Amino acid sequence: MKPIYLDNAATTKMAPEVISVISNSMELNYGNPSSTHQFGRKAKTSVEKARKQIAAHFNVSAQEIVFTSSGTEADNLILHNAVNHLGVKHLITSKIEHHAVLHTCKFLSDTKNIRLSYVNIDTFGNVDISHLETLLQSSEEKTLVSLMMINNEIGTLLPIKNVAGLCKKYEALFHSDTVQAIGHYPIDLHDMAIDFMVASAHKFHGPKGVGFAFFRKGFGILPMLHGGEQERGARSSTENVHAILGMEKALDIAVSSMEKDMLHLNNIKRYFISALKKLSNDIDFNGNSHDLDNSSCTILNVRFPLKNSMLLFELDLAGIAVSGGSACQSGSNKGSHVLSEILPVNEADKTSVRFSFSKYTTLQEIDVTVKKLQELL
Repeated sequence: MKPIYLDNAATTKMAPEVISVISNSMELNYGNPSSTHQFGRKAKTSVEKARKQIAAHFNVSAQEIVFTSSGTEADNLILHNAVNHLGVKHLITSKIEHHAVLHTCKFLSDTKNIRLSYVNIDTFGNVDISHLETLLQSSEEKTLVSLMMINNEIGTLLPIKNVAGLCKKYEALFHSDTVQAIGHYPIDLHDMAIDFMVASAHKFHGPKGVGFAFFRKGFGILPMLHGGEQERGARSSTENVHAILGMEKALDIAVSSMEKDMLHLNNIKRYFISALKKLSNDIDFNGNSHDLDNSSCTILNVRFPLKNSMLLFELDLAGIAVSGGSACQSGSNKGSHVLSEILPVNEADKTSVRFSFSKYTTLQEIDVTVKKLQELL
């Protein structure tokens, strides 16, 4: 049987056009962008052109984009910069953020004497906006709010404009981990009061090992990596030219086909939900992942009416790739911190599987997956 890949929230297949751009760059564009000779100038020009094109997709200037090795590095760069350079003394986040944010906030709280607050969430993973406003109202220190636009495990959508508006009202900085959103949902940073956001190319059919951080103009950047003056002094390290060009191509493709891809993904997700409901009335869905209006079109987190620690392994043996939570925690026996936070103990103990889709996912693949689940359950 042809393998079926339903773990696109972990990483996506690179688009053929992206592979072509990277391959061509490796062959013809091998200069160091910091070199002053023609080979270096050619590489530098390519990087800056890509930066400008990426910035244009979000209606910002090229100077506001800093290339990084990943979304995780970008989150760290932003949060460390906020505390060490911008004077932030109070961090507000939620307990279901990606560990790139959770662990970084905890580290900064422990080592920099920063106050750390967690906004309440409901059983669907929705942020309690009233509680967030209470936290902001009572905060007398300079504050940064860090909340992800789309939860990477349950797909819950943040009412990002409401959150951004609250932060602006109370003069707090706003950082959003937008890794699961970029390339799938439109983001206009001219109309949205987000101060900092991040991207990771491999989430939208680009290469692994490259991403970027957005810093709103006016915020200085204190680098975490020293030893060079790349990225206008924001990040020392020779730029990953080929990956940056691949990321720009992947984003260009994603933005140009976003509407069509979203229709396809919603159709896939709707079809899968219907098939699972026919399979068993006892199958449930975690968070808002079954709600097409309030969750990402790419993620469906399914809770089965049993505990089967071998289900992921059995699906893998059948050639079906899925995830039990965040792939960043693969190999861990701790389970999902997101599901542990939103589910009662008796429900969290059941087997949950995250299925995540891409523009390459087909209805036929969903049929095969449902049939295999029927056999296993």
